Amino acid sequence: MHLDEDHTQRTQDTESAVFVYLPTLEDFQGAIRARARRTGAGRVETALPPLLTTCLMLGFGVSRGFLPVVLAVSLVLALGAGLFGAARTRRGMARRLHAAMATYGQCRTEVDERGAATTGETMSYTADWKLYTHYTETPELFVLLGGHRASCLALLPKRGAQEPADVDRLRGILDRNLRKL
Repeated sequence: MHLDEDHTQRTQDTESAVFVYLPTLEDFQGAIRARARRTGAGRVETALPPLLTTCLMLGFGVSRGFLPVVLAVSLVLALGAGLFGAARTRRGMARRLHAAMATYGQCRTEVDERGAATTGETMSYTADWKLYTHYTETPELFVLLGGHRASCLALLPKRGAQEPADVDRLRGILDRNLRKL
């Protein structure tokens, strides 16, 4: 079966939602932010750097006999450095994901009961629902997450919906196939 025949058969067999969009850095930042808020792995990645830097500074300060005021200032600075590091890590992750997807150019994603098929200007890929386990929704995006530690991530910007009903159709398809976070 050719690609065009497969696409036609896929569309005829099931209800689908179609999104056409150019992925932006802001999309990936929003998806990484949603992952950080909604998954255990994301929360750990966000909390661990500030917690570690603060605990290490506390241990160092106590072992060196810092004065209480110096220790307090050091802990605040360590916490700030940890928070900065966590934010920088998320920004870097979003930049790397965007750089990888930017090569696709404008994307057309069709989602149905079997999964999602994305076609870009230079590449295409198909993912069935086994790849993803959960999804979350933000005001701008649908974020699909997969794997035990939410290591697999895909996003669909709502602005790409070809008709307003596609957003509701996609929500229904996701509800039937994935668990909402």
